[in-house]
Amino acid sequence: MTQASSSPEPDEAAAVRASWRSLGLPGLIDVHTHFMPANVLRKVWAYFDALGEGVWPITYRGTQDERVALLRGFGVTHHTALSYPHRPGMARWLNDWAADYAAHHPDCLRSATFYPEPDAKDYVAAAIGSGARVFKAHLQVGAYDPRDPLLADVWGALAESGTPVVVHCASGPLPGPFTGPGPIAEVLRAHPRLAVVVAHAGAPEYTEFLDLAERHERVHLDTTMAFTAYTERHSPFPTAELPRLRSLGDRVLLGSDFPNIPYPYLDQIRALEDLGLGPDWLRGVLHDNAARLFDL
Repeated sequence: MTQASSSPEPDEAAAVRASWRSLGLPGLIDVHTHFMPANVLRKVWAYFDALGEGVWPITYRGTQDERVALLRGFGVTHHTALSYPHRPGMARWLNDWAADYAAHHPDCLRSATFYPEPDAKDYVAAAIGSGARVFKAHLQVGAYDPRDPLLADVWGALAESGTPVVVHCASGPLPGPFTGPGPIAEVLRAHPRLAVVVAHAGAPEYTEFLDLAERHERVHLDTTMAFTAYTERHSPFPTAELPRLRSLGDRVLLGSDFPNIPYPYLDQIRALEDLGLGPDWLRGVLHDNAARLFDL
């Protein structure tokens, strides 16, 4: 594991705002942020703390109101509240919490999740019908097979409704029994209209997930932690693939993993700038592509 980068600079918010303003954007849309019940978030933070001092420090360990204020200060006009179950019986109450959070935070894209269990198709349909805008599936933490028959109707409902789902399906930072491009590729063969957002740009299997995006026009990549100095130390993005990343620029979305990141939010923005893929590409990634996908 790598060491954490520097703490946020004194006026980090001003630096973030200066970046998107220089591109003529109205702000940022971050499709990969985590707001969840306090007891669940404490367990997530405890997991990272247990890795050891300095390995993965949580940079933004404030109250929920403080964290919301930080995103708004950065100029994030829309964010998500992604959560994910690791056992049966969790998804319904996580969805109830996320619906209440979105009701009180109009800048949140109402988020939901699921797990392979008999009632998944029912509560996913109910969430879509009542206004969920984005779902999260975490194949590593959940340790479930996305091809599980209990999820067939879930993927079908998401594809039919056009509701995007952010899927942690790649093998970083640690592989799971159903991570990697193979399992989710089979889901996409069965549901080719499914709008999948591959978390972390598919790290470390960047090339394979670029292949998947080229085969499926509804597959997107989010930038979460990708290209930052922290991630480049152990999962460097292959420079030979930069032209393909540029050509898929209308399907790359800003994601950050806020607040569970071991470096300042600004690092993600600067890492994208440093790729040198041009202002049009950046405008799409930071705002326009998500605005189009979520019809904002």
